[in-house]
Amino acid sequence: MSDLIGYLLTGLAIGAGFALVGSGLVVIYRVTRVVNFAQGAFAVIAAMLTSTLLSAGWPHGVAELSGVLLGAAAGLVAGVVAIGRPGTDPGSALVVTLGLGVLAYAIEIVVWGDQPRSFAGLPGVAAVGSTRLQAHYLLILAVAGPLFAAMALFFARTDLGKALTACAQNPYAARVVGIDVRRMGLLAFAVGGLLGGLAGVLTTPVQQVTFDSDVTLLVNGFAAAILGGLTRPAVTLAGGLLLGVAQTLIAGYGGGAFQLEVALLLMLAVMIVQAARAGTLREATS
Repeated sequence: MSDLIGYLLTGLAIGAGFALVGSGLVVIYRVTRVVNFAQGAFAVIAAMLTSTLLSAGWPHGVAELSGVLLGAAAGLVAGVVAIGRPGTDPGSALVVTLGLGVLAYAIEIVVWGDQPRSFAGLPGVAAVGSTRLQAHYLLILAVAGPLFAAMALFFARTDLGKALTACAQNPYAARVVGIDVRRMGLLAFAVGGLLGGLAGVLTTPVQQVTFDSDVTLLVNGFAAAILGGLTRPAVTLAGGLLLGVAQTLIAGYGGGAFQLEVALLLMLAVMIVQAARAGTLREATS
């Protein structure tokens, strides 16, 4: 029983990291209708920079914040390249983000090499009933929960959040009322980079990061985001938690070789269900 509780808590923490990556995808898609294939790279470069700064003697907090800010800056740069040119359609921007992801892959190898990296997180061991696990897992949950609540309030209650949503729902109407759609899109990319960077910084102390970790993070984040149709952060959180728990249980009781396949199967199943539902809806309205 204690093993099960440990797997569940560990899975929830890992899933929260997936959900943060997925929420970055959601924010960008919700505003720009662009699926950002460079999202995983934001997490990797943030984690790599944090590891480098901590190795150089920078204090905790400052190093982690620097990594997250680098993720936000990378997101902004990706936004400028992908949607900075007026008239760029979402399909073309998607291809650009794919190219940026490949470029980031090469930059990570040149700057940080191909060896796994990690760094110390919150020290100590936490006891939950009869279960003992790294305290850092609880820190991930403590950060992710309030952050998703704040995101929900931001999009629902603030003028800026409503303006961001309006840009995706009706860009023409948004321009008519004075909203700078391009600027909102760039802001969405920066926020997406920040969320990706936060995911990388939070999860690296419990999961080593390598130059190719962006693929795993992107697949898991996309699988979580697609549950909500790439538009609902709350459902993305639920999807990430479900995915994290499923992968941890499989690794704990079976083996860790099929964790990525779990994300792909979940994503495929959701897409099939959504396609079937959309077909039924079209038949009902025709």
